[in-house]
Amino acid sequence: MTNERLTGMYVMDPARFDDVYGPDERALIDRHLTIEQPPCSAADLSGSANALADIDVLVTSWGAPRLSPDLLARAPRLSLVLYAAGSVRGVVTEESWARGVRIASAGAVIADRVADFALAQILYALKHGWRYVLTARRARAAAVRRSEPGTAGATVGLVSLGATGRATARLLVRHGVRVLAHDPYVSDADARTLGVEPAALKEVFALSDVVSLHAPLLDETRAMVDAPLLRSMRPDATLVNTARGGLIDEPALVRVLEERPDLFAVLDVTDPEPAVPGSPLFTVDNVVVTPHLAGSLGPERRLLGRAMAEELDRYVAGQPLRHEVTAEAMEHAA
Repeated sequence: MTNERLTGMYVMDPARFDDVYGPDERALIDRHLTIEQPPCSAADLSGSANALADIDVLVTSWGAPRLSPDLLARAPRLSLVLYAAGSVRGVVTEESWARGVRIASAGAVIADRVADFALAQILYALKHGWRYVLTARRARAAAVRRSEPGTAGATVGLVSLGATGRATARLLVRHGVRVLAHDPYVSDADARTLGVEPAALKEVFALSDVVSLHAPLLDETRAMVDAPLLRSMRPDATLVNTARGGLIDEPALVRVLEERPDLFAVLDVTDPEPAVPGSPLFTVDNVVVTPHLAGSLGPERRLLGRAMAEELDRYVAGQPLRHEVTAEAMEHAA
């Protein structure tokens, strides 16, 4: 990198600015960037013709502007976007890749938080925790215990070994469970390095005590969890979804849960999100819905800003970026 000081600008949802970029994170960024303009929204930016003329680095998060041809034309010096959030699909464009604008995302940091939540739900499901809570509440009496798999000898299935799936796998193998994983874009050898057994999607559903979804929502994955897969689940199995609601055919899920009261579903995401009032997801006995708790919440969001400040350190030093997203990696990513 050149020794010339870079210019930067914060563009994101102003309501989340302090959540992500606190005083400490801003101080780290200020070491390398001259930022003369106050934080603004993408809408504010679109109304200013010259705001981007001298900007080298955009520092963003949720509410980031899309790197459209118009924006790129108004930002001739733009070389780096620091995105303190997850998927960059709504930010990057074919034009930004062609222009060589680099982008770093805090998706891996979020993935660790999602994996923590997924692990908690998986371990709780192996003890049938939610089932007993809901049964006791309905009966207004202590629930009668049945045979719970626990962790010893249990099988957990993961759908996708992207950043979140891998992070979840690493946590699970420490608990001594057998982990199956389906990801058509990950080699069997790569899967085994994580301590998991590669398996077909049908095997994951048919053999697992808990199936945990971590796939991106793409055209080919929308409603991939359909009635045949759900009906194939072993007795007393649980489906956990901390990824995207659209991965599940929700009407089919409701039907199968009503047909098979032994199955259970823990949904942290729905389609649409939030689920519409009166949805059967709120009344079917064997499902719980949580309000998208997986991911980075509250003070955890400062970790995203810190990760981007550290990326800026590496960028200025001419070092490889740890969280850079490439066009090739985007093909099958969230």
